[in-house]
Amino acid sequence: MPPMISHPLLVENEIEARAYQLEATNASLSSSTLLVLPTAMGKTAVQWMVIAETLRTNNGMALLLAPTNALVDQQHRGLERVMNLQDGETIARMTGAIPPTKRKGAWEEHRIVVATPQVVRNDAQNGILNLSKVSVLIVDEAHRATGNAAVAQVGDMLIEANSNATILGATASPGWNESAVEEVCERLHLEGIHVRGSDEPMLKPYSSSLEIEEIRVPVPSELREMAAPLETWLEAIVSRERRLGHYIRSGIISMGGLNEAMKRVQAAIARDEKIAYRSAGDLGIAIRLHNLSNLLVCQGIAASREAIRRMQIRLKLKEKGERKLKEFLDDSRIRNLEAKLEDMDEIHSKVSFTRRVIRQEISRNPDGRMIIFANYRDTVAAIVSFIEDIPGVKPTPFVGQANRDKDGMSHSEQIERLDAFRNGEYNVLVATSVGEEGLDIPRADLVLFYEPVGSEIRTIQRRGRTGRHDSGTVYVLIAQDTRDEGATAAAAKREERMLIAIRRVKNKRNSFNPDLELLSSFSIVEDGKNIDAKEFVKSERNRLREELEEIDDTPVLESNTEEEQHPPIPPERRRRRGQSGIEEWYD
Repeated sequence: MPPMISHPLLVENEIEARAYQLEATNASLSSSTLLVLPTAMGKTAVQWMVIAETLRTNNGMALLLAPTNALVDQQHRGLERVMNLQDGETIARMTGAIPPTKRKGAWEEHRIVVATPQVVRNDAQNGILNLSKVSVLIVDEAHRATGNAAVAQVGDMLIEANSNATILGATASPGWNESAVEEVCERLHLEGIHVRGSDEPMLKPYSSSLEIEEIRVPVPSELREMAAPLETWLEAIVSRERRLGHYIRSGIISMGGLNEAMKRVQAAIARDEKIAYRSAGDLGIAIRLHNLSNLLVCQGIAASREAIRRMQIRLKLKEKGERKLKEFLDDSRIRNLEAKLEDMDEIHSKVSFTRRVIRQEISRNPDGRMIIFANYRDTVAAIVSFIEDIPGVKPTPFVGQANRDKDGMSHSEQIERLDAFRNGEYNVLVATSVGEEGLDIPRADLVLFYEPVGSEIRTIQRRGRTGRHDSGTVYVLIAQDTRDEGATAAAAKREERMLIAIRRVKNKRNSFNPDLELLSSFSIVEDGKNIDAKEFVKSERNRLREELEEIDDTPVLESNTEEEQHPPIPPERRRRRGQSGIEEWYD
């Protein structure tokens, strides 16, 4: 048995002792903290330890926010397993499925509650929940705390009710630039940042080996022929906008170039330039054409069919500003494409590769698990249909909940489907982005991305679904000579830029690495002996000293942004808890 965590409020032999998690716990207890750890590196264990130690030292409430009902259930089950509760004490879960009248009593009776942000915000606004009783707020998937999101509102409401509360925001990926990272910190009132990369020595012993293989597949000529009229139409629009000085990028037409052109047109409209009104409509059509033609060549029939269907639904809902959308859908080129797509089977080359790799994996490892990610629900359905006849393959779709223009799975169906995958009833999970964030799919020996992902958040979340407990293989399917190739390069650059951005914000916020004194209630059980947690961390640091020193020599990253954007944190909010003066600071 590996070394295990011991703490008065944690069940023995449930949490493996890892030095980097203890460091993160100590930092999170020192001040409100943004915790950035790679997916599958145990952010949840840090959350458990922070809750346990906070409740040990005061009589307040621990509140954990998770963005979906499925994640609320998962976090609730985990806490019930690891928390050493008093007789009769339970952990509450709060979602919109529970009537407010019943929630009121539950808020008053429980010290640990797992809830969705919307429920917490609404109950606090309606006087059902007294946030002043909350001592620690844990925000899972903290990168969602932006703008006017419910989770960000809860952060504001908590600090207003109890300025001494500790907030821990946990994520694998807070955003790709400094402003995105800063926004998460500001919306959740986080003072410090604790970040670790997957290649750091303290994490390497626990990292699974991931083979990431990019597979380039040719695009069938029939799909390129179907996309050709759209591309000709797009080029005509962009040619006009170039002459008007709105679209200024040279080379291949890109979404970035179209978005820049739209901003110029909007500025021209603000100056009341009459010609800009037509340009705004034309550029809206150009953006739709760019997306639709790329869906055809990058993903194929199902995704393109769904894109047109979504536009038709939006038009039926009679949303404002959709006159141009009606013109677009009524155009003969779109009608002809829609008619062709209606009865076509999937013909993209990605289909044959997907079938081949699944056959090989089933032959090599009949008891293995596989996950296929796709962006669109129609693509998910198509993938399930073209792999379900492979001997030994038991595929199941896993998609988000229904909304006004999409069918979907209910919350209970999602939980049942994940349990069935976990138990081996299904061995291939074909998922949209709902499967990316946080849900603990126990093991996937192989993950296949049906298309590359340009966003660093989604890339990191998806990659984390394999290697969670074992080594695994990741395939990324890339359609040759398409936007797929650009998305691959963009994802790699953005991941690198994300870590740079996080560390820059950390430096500007004067985040420090506190001593380990806040771990005094933790001990490590190894080979029947109890080891002080602080000494355990120090011994791990000594064992990896040479590699750690190489990291410590990394130069401090300078920022090009204005310092005024980030007001200094008052000294009293930067101190180690319990420290009242400089004389009490020690290493």
